[in-house]
Amino acid sequence: MPLEIVRNDITKMKVDAIVNAANQTLLGGGGVDGAIHHAAGPELLAECRTLGGCETGSARITGAYRLPCRYVIHAVGPRWHGGHHGERDKLVSCYRTSLELAKANKCETVAFPLISSGIYGYPKDKALKVAIDTISDFLFENEMTVYLVIFDKAAYQISEKLFKDIAEYIDDHYVEEHTDLRREQMRSLYLGDAALFDSVPQATVPAAPIVQAQPGAPAASIVQAQPGAPAASSLDEAIRMIDESFSEMLLRKIDERGITDAQCYKKANIDRKLFSKIRSDKLYKPSKPTVLAFAIALELPLGETQEMLMKAGFALSHSNKFDIIVEFFISQGNYNIFEINEALFAFDQNLLGA
Repeated sequence: MPLEIVRNDITKMKVDAIVNAANQTLLGGGGVDGAIHHAAGPELLAECRTLGGCETGSARITGAYRLPCRYVIHAVGPRWHGGHHGERDKLVSCYRTSLELAKANKCETVAFPLISSGIYGYPKDKALKVAIDTISDFLFENEMTVYLVIFDKAAYQISEKLFKDIAEYIDDHYVEEHTDLRREQMRSLYLGDAALFDSVPQATVPAAPIVQAQPGAPAASIVQAQPGAPAASSLDEAIRMIDESFSEMLLRKIDERGITDAQCYKKANIDRKLFSKIRSDKLYKPSKPTVLAFAIALELPLGETQEMLMKAGFALSHSNKFDIIVEFFISQGNYNIFEINEALFAFDQNLLGA
């Protein structure tokens, strides 16, 4: 996906360029800065000495030497002084300048730390919002894959109110016992006790009626019809009755919304190559995060989101925290996929996109 939050050591990222949270001297320091200089070796410091420093809000590029990347982009973030001294503008400039340098040097993949959120004291939730907003704005205009690298949980924080609201929504909707009951259901079936099956809450999407095959036909000819559809008298007829595919529904919705393909896949945080595969193959089988990413990009209400999921063989479930978090944002009318991914990462869930 074009923007991905990952938990890793930035010095081990195999990308075209990593970004160093540097100081104005560019001669190394503590935290991320010291770790990058240590991993790159003394050659990096020797090159940095030739640059003459860097002003706050700007960036410089060097070779990467012993690091598993091609370049190091040294970005000088602002120190936090209460938020009334141009800190946000300088931090935005850090990210934007770094991305432009990466683009000018033909980098296709770039990894950032959360700049200024360490010893410079920029509040982590505010630093995260600046990073996500600035990078996502750049990606709407450019083709690049960007990683926001978080070394540990302590270095990452969404707003306290958002975290609390999501946690409360999960508490109100999460049905943990569904998972345990499903296990008991499968166990009982193995033991030949079908009675328990009837007591278990069924899937969140109503089951479609079963179309029975002609007498004597093989078991494989039992297929599902859409609710309200006329019954098929044979397998061939049932196949002809198949509804539009996920790909066909996606393309129809894009046309109905009056947006371009590029606007859609960028809002969905989906790679252009993957979108091309989906467009060219009407029977393409996407992953659940990919389906939900497109539903978010198209700003579909909950009912239409469920319909799109069904086209790909999925459903939203209240026994799945990932599903509940996505449902929370849809119910709030918030279709910013990058903010949704911030929250998913904070709750240790998979991210939306490819």
